[in-house]
Amino acid sequence: MNIVYFHTHDTGRYIQPYGYAVPTPHLQSFAEEAALFRQAFCAGPTCSPSRSGLLTGMAPHSNGMIGLAHRGFRLNDCSQHLASFLARNGYETALSGVQHENHGAGAVNELGYKENLNLLNEARGGEARDLQTARLAAEFIGKQGDAPFFLTVGLHNTHRAEFDFPQTSRPVDSRYVMPPHPMYDTAANRKDMAGFIASAAVVDECFGIVRQAIKDAGKWDDTILIFTTDHGIPFPRMKCYLYDTGIGVSLMMRVPGRTEGQAIDAIVSQIDLFPTLCEITGIAKPNWLQGCSLVPLLDGSVSEVRTELFSEVTYHAAYEPMRCVRTERYKLIRFYDDHGQVVMSNMDNGMSKQFLMQHGIRERSRSKDMLFDLYLDPVERENMIDDSAYVGIASDLTERLESWMRRTDDPLLAGPVPAPEGARVNPLGSLHPNNFE
Repeated sequence: MNIVYFHTHDTGRYIQPYGYAVPTPHLQSFAEEAALFRQAFCAGPTCSPSRSGLLTGMAPHSNGMIGLAHRGFRLNDCSQHLASFLARNGYETALSGVQHENHGAGAVNELGYKENLNLLNEARGGEARDLQTARLAAEFIGKQGDAPFFLTVGLHNTHRAEFDFPQTSRPVDSRYVMPPHPMYDTAANRKDMAGFIASAAVVDECFGIVRQAIKDAGKWDDTILIFTTDHGIPFPRMKCYLYDTGIGVSLMMRVPGRTEGQAIDAIVSQIDLFPTLCEITGIAKPNWLQGCSLVPLLDGSVSEVRTELFSEVTYHAAYEPMRCVRTERYKLIRFYDDHGQVVMSNMDNGMSKQFLMQHGIRERSRSKDMLFDLYLDPVERENMIDDSAYVGIASDLTERLESWMRRTDDPLLAGPVPAPEGARVNPLGSLHPNNFE
């Protein structure tokens, strides 16, 4: 069974299949023939930790990727990467576009990719890089024979760096756009969101190219196609935050003969994809996996595969250690620093951030512990940590979180976690992160 893993930057769930006013017709069409996970979450709402969690099947603090690869953070063992694992099990492996789990000379090969299609992209030039990434992926698919292959297709869109230069034929009029719900409805914030919507159109076009290539190559019936993203969209209270707007991700997966238009409400983590692929392909699971297979959900034999999941941030542009445990109804977020400040450099710069800075966000403090009842407060604004009615729930979630940290040898248990030698970390008070990924 072939595997195509298609991923984007900073898209969260802001696409058409999740009900948002972000036209993505190719993704909508795919959702109708795939399994759509309504409650999917990443292992960490920043780029490298999230992707490393998915691709190693482990929490970021377990695989070593507690910060951004291009800032000097590294996996403990690249052989635990899914590409390397599949290559050892007879797969042809190729990368087209973004990977953010390794950095520097030889990074792609170290992860287990036998072919780096980006070298062709650099040689050709011309067309916008994500469209070229999709076309190179399509060419690769068309050339494959009977041997199974694993292809990663990674886009720069919908990263903020792409907002100013949207390569799309679908213009977006910001007068008729609604900013995402944490943001006040202003002209600047509408314009900011319009840039995201235009960027999402590029994602959709690229996904359509790759999906059609699988069909044209006659491989639709023997290829697993996955669409997902790393974390929430690049707006305040979203990316790099442990609210659902930060850790909630799109996840759609088509497995021939197993999926067709399912909408699955069970909570799942991206670290569950690795063991799922092992079960579907019949490859024995490696002993480092921390997730659980989603196959029983795909088959409809169970209504849930986990009762809790976890997510984390240690470093983004700056050090901001936090962990969370989420059940279907409740969320506990805990910070492991002692300053209580909003860390501005971990908030991507843009019009929405500038609006908040102009109106006092830097003077706000935050709580060390937050408890949310998601049934009654899905937007996570009411902190119930000191409410007597929630004492038992807070105690239970605290024990679950601490038990997971002990079980996975979280370095935070021993105190502040130092960055690796040579890593680039912003000071706490830095306003502009320069953290483009």
